[in-house]
Amino acid sequence: MEAIDEKPDCRISIKQRKSMISQRACSGSSALLAGLVLGLSLTLAACGLGSDGPDPTSGWTAEKLYAEAKAELSAGNLAQATRLFGRLESRYPFGRYAQQAQLELAYGHYRLGEKEQALSTLDRFSKMYPTSPAMDYVFYLRGLVHFNDQMGLLVKLGGQSLADRDLKATRQAYDAFRVVLERYPDSAYVEDSRQRLRYLVNTMAEGELTIAKFYWTRGAHVAAANRAQQLIQQFPDTPAVEEALVVLILAARELGLSQQAEDAERVFKLNYPESRKLLSRLDNESRWWEFWR
Repeated sequence: MEAIDEKPDCRISIKQRKSMISQRACSGSSALLAGLVLGLSLTLAACGLGSDGPDPTSGWTAEKLYAEAKAELSAGNLAQATRLFGRLESRYPFGRYAQQAQLELAYGHYRLGEKEQALSTLDRFSKMYPTSPAMDYVFYLRGLVHFNDQMGLLVKLGGQSLADRDLKATRQAYDAFRVVLERYPDSAYVEDSRQRLRYLVNTMAEGELTIAKFYWTRGAHVAAANRAQQLIQQFPDTPAVEEALVVLILAARELGLSQQAEDAERVFKLNYPESRKLLSRLDNESRWWEFWR
């Protein structure tokens, strides 16, 4: 019986060795890839990113959705209440709660600072229910959305005057509150709209005055005079008229319009006999660039 050689045969060809290396590499890569996929799947499952999961409200009636949304609103959970009102509106767009759900949804977006969502919801309501008894509230809430935009965080923290900002939102709020007063004089929102309108009118007048001053300080006397005169005509009962008259007087003098300057000064003295604004400006006329510093 022949003895068995226990040493392995190491005489392997180069071609065979390459084939073995390739098979091992492929086997290792497949195992690594499988491990990565499995790990990623486990991670997604653990984090809940692979599926949104069942909606607990999927079988709720309109009544239950509305009741739960109102309960969340009463509890101060505004975000959750807004989500529920949104689901109510989308699932039951023509039900008995549809109109109220839209109004509540718009209010929720407003309170959450979501301006565009609030306005789009109000626009949708206006198109669907143009004769609704709640249209006074729709215009009032629209005014609040724009008003709140002007009273934003940057203004409060920065100490910046509303008159120094873009007046677009101010005018939009003004238009909405004015509709409440003119179309719905018996509305519960009339008094608050009137007070906000008074504030907005003063703000717009201050904005015009800021522009007139800007033109004056840069030597654009024609533009300054025109802007001041426009302010006086559009907002005659606002505090900004006093300084607008000063700008108009000084600009007219610079332009050589003595008659217009005298007329404006006569109006100024008649309406503001105790004012020293004109005198103080004339005393410092040689340093006109520092008038309103």
